[in-house]
Amino acid sequence: MTSSELWTRATADRYDAEEAESSSAAVLGPTIAFLAELAGDGRALEFAIGTGRVGVPLRERGVPVVGIELSEHMAAVLRRKADEDTLPVVIGDMATTVVPGGFSLVYLVYNTITNLLTQDEQVECFRNAARHLEPGGRFVIELGVPPLRFLPPGQVAVPFDVSEQHLGFDTFDLVEQILVSHHFTRDGHDGDDRYRRENSRHRYAWPAELDLMARIAGLERERRVADWDGAPFTQDSAKHISVWRKPA
Repeated sequence: MTSSELWTRATADRYDAEEAESSSAAVLGPTIAFLAELAGDGRALEFAIGTGRVGVPLRERGVPVVGIELSEHMAAVLRRKADEDTLPVVIGDMATTVVPGGFSLVYLVYNTITNLLTQDEQVECFRNAARHLEPGGRFVIELGVPPLRFLPPGQVAVPFDVSEQHLGFDTFDLVEQILVSHHFTRDGHDGDDRYRRENSRHRYAWPAELDLMARIAGLERERRVADWDGAPFTQDSAKHISVWRKPA
């Protein structure tokens, strides 16, 4: 068991509705195309597959997908969309859980490597990806760039969403490299101002730090872009899609 926090049944049941925008064709189309091209004729393994937001449409694209998921509740939501024969899922953590067979692609999207709260566990995640990859296979991570430049002296909080339905901000522990993501979500309707409060802990990591983790795992960086459409990664990019290759 790693330090990752578990998704509850209530959170899992709400997840798809709250992430409807990230599940739209406009968002998922480039993601699926990017991953399918890297998978080629091989199999894909998704770490932290969740409710299948990416894994299910990638399987529908024709790529055989296997998932690893820590939360049984998240996996139960996925199971409403695809049965075990169509998309096998193993309950376990992405740093140590091993599934049978080799893969041409292992991928980890939507900042999920930050769910591992120590550097050692994140390194083990890279090692686990390398363990599953066939020679020449790729490991892909989607991750935000830590927004520390938005922190004025003495401030530890950065808002990332301010709307009528949701207030979100991150607070940072700069010594331990931990951020806490805070969410205030409006549950009420028709003038009812009830809000639901949630928070989750994450260990943020820099692109160069991930490159070193990859090197420790025996992987070589092949590509880094700013989004799934392949835009160049620059100093102003808010996130990156990074691809590392297992030498043939």
